[in-house]
Amino acid sequence: MEIVKLKVESREAKGTRAARRLRREGKLPGVVYGHNQTPENVAVNIHDLSSLLEHGIHVAELKVGESAQQVLIKEVQFDHLGATPIHVDFARVDLTEQVTVSVPLEFKGVPVGTHEGGALEHLMVDLEVKCQVTQIPESIRVNVADMKLDDVLHVRDIQLPENIVAVSSPEAIVCVVRARTAAAEAEEIEVEEEVPEQPEIIGRKEKEGKEELEGESGTGR
Repeated sequence: MEIVKLKVESREAKGTRAARRLRREGKLPGVVYGHNQTPENVAVNIHDLSSLLEHGIHVAELKVGESAQQVLIKEVQFDHLGATPIHVDFARVDLTEQVTVSVPLEFKGVPVGTHEGGALEHLMVDLEVKCQVTQIPESIRVNVADMKLDDVLHVRDIQLPENIVAVSSPEAIVCVVRARTAAAEAEEIEVEEEVPEQPEIIGRKEKEGKEELEGESGTGR
């Protein structure tokens, strides 16, 4: 597994105003913690981080000046629209250790039950798994093509890649093919037929940045 390099810079300024200023400069505030080391406040290019997220990359090598360290992209917080990242947490890792991460589910196929008046309903969009850092998959495929009306697919039914174990309960429901009720069908038809003459344009508002947890000890991470 090739580890992607991600350049970051140290930052001293703390608080909401400093975070807003960073975002205006195209940067994102973040923190690096773990392995019983002192947490570091960093800033990362928003475009560079977004590119990693789009490609499903979980592990990166952070370069801060002349030093480098392997990290897991532990948590990314987004704005109220869920589109723009506003803060990122990096957890230091050893490339040989086991970690717990959430991996997106990739649903494949069209359930046969949809031809019987059913509709596929997703109850999970990602799955929490445990595996070695270097073996984290970009996504986990879930074949739903054979699902009939009223069929239920559980976590235990997913075929996971080798050396990857599901942390979620085996009985947890991933998706189900439910019968479409007459009321739901009527509502869908009504929505499809309703076309406003002048669509409302909703302006985007920047969400207030969260108060950063600067100076926290990183306990429990």
